[in-house]
Amino acid sequence: MKKLFTTIGIAALVLVWLGLTAAAWFGAPEEMSVSERRKLAQAPELSIETLLAEDDYRSDGTIRKKNSFMSLFEEYSLDQFPLRDRFRQIKSVFTYYVMQQKDNNEIFVEDGYAAKLLYPLAEDKLTANLNILNTVVQQQIVRGKCKLYVAVVPDKSYYLAKENGYLAMDYEALFDAVEKKFPSDRIPNATHIDLTDVLSIDSYYRTDTHWRQEKILPVAQKIADAMGVTVEQDFRQELVERPFYGVYYGHAALPMEAEELYLMTSPLLDECVVYQYNDDIQNWKEHGKVYDMAKQEGNDLYEMFLSGNLPLLRIENPNAGTDKELIIFRDSFGSSLTPLLMKDYKSVTLVDLRLVDYKKLGDYIQFKGQDVLFLYNTQVLNQAVSK
Repeated sequence: MKKLFTTIGIAALVLVWLGLTAAAWFGAPEEMSVSERRKLAQAPELSIETLLAEDDYRSDGTIRKKNSFMSLFEEYSLDQFPLRDRFRQIKSVFTYYVMQQKDNNEIFVEDGYAAKLLYPLAEDKLTANLNILNTVVQQQIVRGKCKLYVAVVPDKSYYLAKENGYLAMDYEALFDAVEKKFPSDRIPNATHIDLTDVLSIDSYYRTDTHWRQEKILPVAQKIADAMGVTVEQDFRQELVERPFYGVYYGHAALPMEAEELYLMTSPLLDECVVYQYNDDIQNWKEHGKVYDMAKQEGNDLYEMFLSGNLPLLRIENPNAGTDKELIIFRDSFGSSLTPLLMKDYKSVTLVDLRLVDYKKLGDYIQFKGQDVLFLYNTQVLNQAVSK
C-alpha cells in the first residue's frame, strides 16, 4: 500500500511537471503583467549572434544589460512561467502569514495599507537633487522675478513605518534639509509650506503610493492660502466605474480588495484645456482635458489625472478669477493636486524634471513673474528629481 501511494505521488508530480512544461512551451506568451504594470519578456531570437553575444557587466560584477541568449531566455522563462501570478500570491501569503516576515518585495502591510520600505535617507542623492533645484531657481526663477513656494509631500511610510516597527528614513532630517538648503543662501527666500498636518494615512490609497484626490482639499487650501489665491468650493465627486488596483497591489502580490477612485470635477475644470509641448513642432499642441477619460481602459487608472507622467503640460483656464499664472515643478502627486488649484490661475504649467533636461527649460517656458511651486514627495527626493 505504501508503495502504491508513493507511485501515485510520483506520477502526480510528473503530470504536474509535464503540464507546466507543456503550458510553458506551447502556451501563448503574455504581453503584459496587469498586476505588476510592466511588459513581460518575450522569447529571444535564436541565432548565431545571440548565442555568441555577451552580457554587459558593471564593475561590481552584476549584469547591466542582458544580451546573451541564455540570459534573455532565463528572463523570458521566469516572466512567462504558467500561473505565475498565482504562484507569486501563494509565495507572498506564505511569507507574510506563515513565515511571519514583516515585508515582501520591500512592501509591508499595516492596517490594510500597503507601503514601501524607504530606508535609509540617501543624503548624497538628496543633496544632489537640491543642488539641481537650486540651479533651476537661480537660472530661471530669480531672473524671471517669480515668487517661489516649496512643499514636500510625505510618502505613506511617514504615517505607517516607524510606529509599527519598520525601518524608515529620517524624515525630519529630510524636511530640515529642504527648508535650510532650498533655496540656497545665494537665492532669495522661498515660502515653505508644511503639509504634514493636513495629511494622514487616510489621505492615501490603500494599494497605491499616491494620495486620494477627494481627500486633499485641505492640502490645496493650505497651498492656495500661502500663494494668495482661492480654491473652488463647488467640486463634485465623480466615481470611476472600474475598480482601482494600485501599484503596491502587484508588488505585494497579496489578495487585497480593489478601491474606488474619484475625480473632483466642476464646470470650471470642464472648460479648461490641456496643451502638451511637442518636440516635433517645437511648440505647444492641444492634448485634451484635465481628466483623461481614455485612461479608464489602461493598466493604471491614476493616469486619468492629466494623462499620467508627461514632461511638459500647460492648462489654460478661460474662466480664471485672476490674470495670475502658475508653474509647478512636480512628480506624479502633482497630477491630482493641480486641478484643485486652477480656480484663480489663467494658466498652469507643469514640469516633470525627471523627463525634461533642466538646462533647456528656457527653450520651453518663459519665466516672467509667475508663481512657482516646487512640489515633490519624499520618495522622489530620496532618489532622483532630474533625468
